[in-house]
Amino acid sequence: MARRTDRAEVLKEAWVGDAVLSLYARLKILRDDGLIDGAKSVRLTSNQFLSCFGEPSEVEAEIGQVYSSQGLDEAFRFIESRLIPVFERQEARRRK
Repeated sequence: MARRTDRAEVLKEAWVGDAVLSLYARLKILRDDGLIDGAKSVRLTSNQFLSCFGEPSEVEAEIGQVYSSQGLDEAFRFIESRLIPVFERQEARRRK
């Protein structure tokens, strides 16, 4: 039974982490590209991309945990340092 509770907690944290990641993605795209690019936002927040770092819900949960314990700025720094370098490499390959 404890395992089900643990998974439920991960999913709750992931739900928050997903929202934080989505906000980060939209703000970054607007800042960097100056336009609304839904496809790029989907690429950055997709389970396929997140699976580069582990099980997607676990990655989102980690973002949610950082947000809950340290705030939005730290959650954004976490995303910037951990996820964005890989995303930018993927986007560079995609443009070629």
